[in-house]
Amino acid sequence: MRNLKISATLIIAVSMLSGAAYAKTLNFESSLSGNKEIPHVVTAAKGQLKASYNTISKVLKWHVSYSGLSGTATMAHFHGPATTRQNADVIIPIKPDALKSPIEGTEKLTKEQEKQLLSGHWYFNIHTEKHPGGEIRTQLTHK
Repeated sequence: MRNLKISATLIIAVSMLSGAAYAKTLNFESSLSGNKEIPHVVTAAKGQLKASYNTISKVLKWHVSYSGLSGTATMAHFHGPATTRQNADVIIPIKPDALKSPIEGTEKLTKEQEKQLLSGHWYFNIHTEKHPGGEIRTQLTHK
């Protein structure tokens, strides 16, 4: 009976660990700049995006820091699908009260959003009054 309990415990532990073994976290890190905007923007502003995506939970988590904008950030978004030479619709808007640096958040993605993100067809940008189309931008590509 004792061996049966030990075996059952072992089976449960192994099955729990095996599920975790299939989880994969993909990391994204890139710099934001005006020359990545379409059309290009001349600005002293710069930024850094760090994000991670868990392929099991489907959750994207981000941390974006920036400085030197021409004014207060008025909007920020994840956009897609788009290449580095295209603009696209907003996929994930950042709430107005979360625009101060650093911008942090999480979002659960749909299957289609995951496909776009993992194929490198999402970008993030920050808008200002002087640059309503976006002042700084970066494309998301995972390492």
